[in-house]
Amino acid sequence: MNTFLKRAVWVLFAIPAAYLSIIWNALPQQVPMHYNIQGKVDRYGSKEELILMVGLLTAINIGVYFLLVNVHRIDPKQKYRGENVGVMRKLAFAICLFIAAILCVVLYSVQQGELTFRPSLIVIAIGLLFAVIGNYFYSIKPNYFAGIRTPWALENENNWKLTHQLGGKLWFAGGIAIAVAGFLLESWPLFALVMAVALVLLIVPIAYSYRLYAREKRIKRM
Repeated sequence: MNTFLKRAVWVLFAIPAAYLSIIWNALPQQVPMHYNIQGKVDRYGSKEELILMVGLLTAINIGVYFLLVNVHRIDPKQKYRGENVGVMRKLAFAICLFIAAILCVVLYSVQQGELTFRPSLIVIAIGLLFAVIGNYFYSIKPNYFAGIRTPWALENENNWKLTHQLGGKLWFAGGIAIAVAGFLLESWPLFALVMAVALVLLIVPIAYSYRLYAREKRIKRM
């Protein structure tokens, strides 16, 4: 599986640039470069800007991938190094797939001259990505680079385990909720809901991790 992912990820990196090269001659000199929250074009630019956009986002994609698959080399917590390598590679692949897919959809819209999808489609994709990340929370072992890295979880394996069990459930459920909302809501109500869910996904696991720490501290004092 890891060998397949190592090879397939390079295909993901190349797809947006390959697609841009295919549609390049059919593009007008001025193309849509930005859309507002209603999906309307609010800025046009030279099609040469697309080269910069694809190059920059692909570079970020590659950087994210190599950071995630190599963090075990510099992680002070070496105890779970072997177990984390495979999980991080799968997580990195999922994130790279998300970025490459969004980039291709945007290029397709540029080719058509208008947004060919509801803006909420990106929110749906983000929600599904959150759900995928939440699913991997169950497998991530203590480390300093991925997961819910509170100081209390990093210092206590049981705290890390329980925090990520809760966090995994929350991120999966929250991601699905965001994806469903993307089908039902539009514009600012959708944006407000996404921000509210994101805050819950961020704050609740941190508060829970501290609660576990405080409870264990009280027990030790007894």
